[in-house]
Amino acid sequence: MRINIVGTSGCGKSTVAERLARKLGVPYIEMDELFWGPNWSEPGDEAFFPKVEQALSGESWVLAGNYSRTRHIKWRRAQLVVWLDLPFYIVFYRIIRRSLIRGFKKETLWAGNTESIWKHLFTRDSMILWTIKTFRKNRQRYTTQFSQELEALGIRCVRLRSRKEVEEFIEVLYS
Repeated sequence: MRINIVGTSGCGKSTVAERLARKLGVPYIEMDELFWGPNWSEPGDEAFFPKVEQALSGESWVLAGNYSRTRHIKWRRAQLVVWLDLPFYIVFYRIIRRSLIRGFKKETLWAGNTESIWKHLFTRDSMILWTIKTFRKNRQRYTTQFSQELEALGIRCVRLRSRKEVEEFIEVLYS
């Protein structure tokens, strides 16, 4: 099975993808790990796309991440897209919590990068600010994208709108 978990930042993509991968006994792949370079450097498509192709070359995987510019790669192989469409209050709480924890702990992320409290509270690069600005727009974009693009490609899509639906999906999937 090849599954792509998508949704806005803070919806739980990585957590759900890791849990599903463990349950199914397949590789877990995180788009952020493929994308980010040292010092938060961003690769061009010529460097990024081959990494995505290689990571998704296996017969089974669970992929966490959106990166719409990679749809032509990931959705060519995906059999199921799971859209975590949780309410704003849950996503916002999770973003604040995650940002503060990562900032205080100086947690090492992809390619040795770390986040800071300063960045999350006082800069334009704040994930908290980004979530406030983009949540509704991203939800609208995903609604259109999934109703048209995935249907045209013949890829099954599951839209989960609550923590309860997420838990039920994980429990039922290949039980």
